[in-house]
Amino acid sequence: MRVLVVEDDTNLNRQLKDALTEAGYAVDVAFDGEEGHFLGDTEPYDAVILDIGLPRMDGLSVLEEWRRTGKTTPVLLLTARDRWSDKVQGIDSGADDYVAKPFHMEEVLARVRALVRRAAGHASNEIVAGSVRLDARSGKVTVDGLSVKLTSHELRLLSYLMHHKGKVISRTELTEHLYDQDFDRDSNTIEVFVGRLRKKLPEDCIQTVRGLGYQIVGD
Repeated sequence: MRVLVVEDDTNLNRQLKDALTEAGYAVDVAFDGEEGHFLGDTEPYDAVILDIGLPRMDGLSVLEEWRRTGKTTPVLLLTARDRWSDKVQGIDSGADDYVAKPFHMEEVLARVRALVRRAAGHASNEIVAGSVRLDARSGKVTVDGLSVKLTSHELRLLSYLMHHKGKVISRTELTEHLYDQDFDRDSNTIEVFVGRLRKKLPEDCIQTVRGLGYQIVGD
């Protein structure tokens, strides 16, 4: 999954990026509202962490502009404001959730997981496809109850396909959502990771839809 962090505090921005990267996300960052608005408007993200008090363009204006133009990416607002009216304004502007500063990083990670999960139509952190189970919280994958060891890139790929189970996902979409902005993107690497995953998962778990992409099947 790919996440955008828009936060002008350099230390907090770095802490958020490090925590999200450690949790398995591809992360892009911006330090002001104009840059954040541009990235959110032009790049496909699975979630955005957006500070309200930003230079050059405040967070609520960024969010309102995204929603005005039809962007439905889940947004978690960060706010130093503790008045209930500010929180209501954020939700009414189109935010999906908010966290007040100071916060515990684990809470932010949990809320991001929930946003991504709900956007994909899943009620639980555990996603099941046949005998394959993915715990989105821990990143643990099992097949028939037995743990499967995956690399970080293999886990990102499987997680995206599992979150969008039943949907055909193109190589382009996978490339856009698995790698951050600075990564040297080559869609051919997707084939390599799919091939590796197929050796670790049940036969036909990941199906190729010729000319369209890949699909996870299973109950």
